[in-house]
Amino acid sequence: MKILFLHGWQSIPGGVKPTYLKDHGHTVLNPKLPDDDFDAAVRIAQAEFDQGQPDVVVGSSRGGAVAVNIDADSTPLVLLCPAWKTWGTASTVKPGTVIMHSRADDVVPFADSEELLRNSGLTLESLIEVGTEHRLADPESLAAMLGACERAMT
Repeated sequence: MKILFLHGWQSIPGGVKPTYLKDHGHTVLNPKLPDDDFDAAVRIAQAEFDQGQPDVVVGSSRGGAVAVNIDADSTPLVLLCPAWKTWGTASTVKPGTVIMHSRADDVVPFADSEELLRNSGLTLESLIEVGTEHRLADPESLAAMLGACERAMT
């Protein structure tokens, strides 16, 4: 499976989460997104999406905001603690989107993901509570992210 992984603010390509996906046999497109220009980050992500034609788009924190602001057609989204209220203009996500979030997140409030779920008319099953902090880099969260990507393809 080909995955477009959009990293968070002050993160870099090749981090724990995209490496985990790659180590589990997936092709991972992981462009460098600028921290200081959200519109440029969206343009870079859109170009990577258009060129790479991924099967799934994963967005982490600010990368989640980038993911919901690109035109990903019918490609499934997996959003990790998406910072949609801080960056971008999108306030809904498409059907089939999976949101993963830790209730203990001290960077992006869990309530933001609950609101995104309601705004989008998604079922409660679309929001997976996992992890013990914002990064979602613990073994349980990484496994849940991998599972969400693989289920998105079925």
